[in-house]
Amino acid sequence: EAASLGAKTAVLDFVKPSPAGTSWGLGGTCVNVGCIPKKLMHNAAIIKEGVAQDAAAFGITSTGGEHSWETMRENVQNHIRGLNFKYRVNLREKNVTYLNKLGKFVDAHTLEVTDKKGRVSKITSSRFVIATGGRPSPLKCEGGELAISSDDIFALEKSPGKVLCVGASYISLECAGFLAGVGHDVTVAVRSILLRGFDRECADLIGSYMADHGVAFKREVVPTKLEKVDGERIQVTFSDGSQDVYDTVLVAIGRSGDTEKLGLESVGIKANEGNAKINCKEEQTSCPNIYAIGDVMEGIPELTPVAIQAGINLSRRLFGGSTESMDYKNICTTVFTPIEYGTVGYSEDEALEVFGKDNVEIYHKFFTPLEWSLSESRSHHQAFTKVIVDKSNNKVLGIHFLGPNAGEVMQGYGTAMKKCITFKDLADTVGIHPTSAEEIVTLTVTKSSGADASAGGC
Repeated sequence: EAASLGAKTAVLDFVKPSPAGTSWGLGGTCVNVGCIPKKLMHNAAIIKEGVAQDAAAFGITSTGGEHSWETMRENVQNHIRGLNFKYRVNLREKNVTYLNKLGKFVDAHTLEVTDKKGRVSKITSSRFVIATGGRPSPLKCEGGELAISSDDIFALEKSPGKVLCVGASYISLECAGFLAGVGHDVTVAVRSILLRGFDRECADLIGSYMADHGVAFKREVVPTKLEKVDGERIQVTFSDGSQDVYDTVLVAIGRSGDTEKLGLESVGIKANEGNAKINCKEEQTSCPNIYAIGDVMEGIPELTPVAIQAGINLSRRLFGGSTESMDYKNICTTVFTPIEYGTVGYSEDEALEVFGKDNVEIYHKFFTPLEWSLSESRSHHQAFTKVIVDKSNNKVLGIHFLGPNAGEVMQGYGTAMKKCITFKDLADTVGIHPTSAEEIVTLTVTKSSGADASAGGC
């Protein structure tokens, strides 16, 4: 965007390998070790589940549905390499200089850069944008170096086998979900609650669904020791004294800003001591000509589209005469757990805390997606949606949806939330039938009424 507005622009991109030695190409976390491989592997689990649970009911003879980790991994990595190449082409076509070098600030207008052969040089610029993102937090216990992270799982050469996922973050649960879905023995070690920061009711429903779909949960424990046994297997000792042996331990307990080696002290920028992120005001750091966008910023949603939009808006303000700031409120997101969870706006707990119990109404519904209705194995769980409303002005405060294709369902509601949609607007919207999305616009039952929230009819 900056280059298209006439700015002379360069991109520094240098991937520091993970502690396990994994590295990747141009495109950042999302493309290489995040959203893209995650959703492709999640889709593999959905396909396998469809063969196992749904095929017979729809008259399709199952062929077994065996899964090859090696084939999936190779195809996913080939797709990623194609994206890496496209990004290189796009930069060249936009006249953006690509530098495969690691940068460190010398002063406010100078970077010391080092290439992969260790050769050092300097570049100068009137402005810098820090977009280094975050890296997984390590497991801090004896033998913690034996664990891998989301930086490694998608590129594993061989099947991960029996897996322990440490943490109850969305990254941990997404990985646990697709690993179990393609046939692995998976346990999740949970220190406290699932999906901290998300709606409690929805998080608990996700946990229940996952527990019934092959994921074991080990509650209120953390690993205290990892050690190699039987060759390459890992014995894990937990805080409750129990032990078990796994082929792979995947840690997903949080992420920290990748700022440690940027030389921020040379330009008077102080990162947060806890998470190494940078405090900014409208993406501007404490050094006026240095900006930051994305996960490296303190206090914003850690989502790739957020970083992209913030970067576009910043470029337009700097070089295009715009005054439009980034709006970090009411941003949709989806958690790609085995039952997908799309959300925008306040959680129920947040709304009650901010607006008060007497000022909030919750409309909710459990329902069976039509595509699940023929499969007996699907009958144990239902999909779910709820809308949180401010009673004083009928404004929608939050929308939550658990069910198939949650991201596709929720995206349009993000626009509606930006436009301050009311519950009457929802209720006046004619649904598309038969879809799961229409359940959001046909809500009538409130929690305060105590009435049954199960859907009827077709």
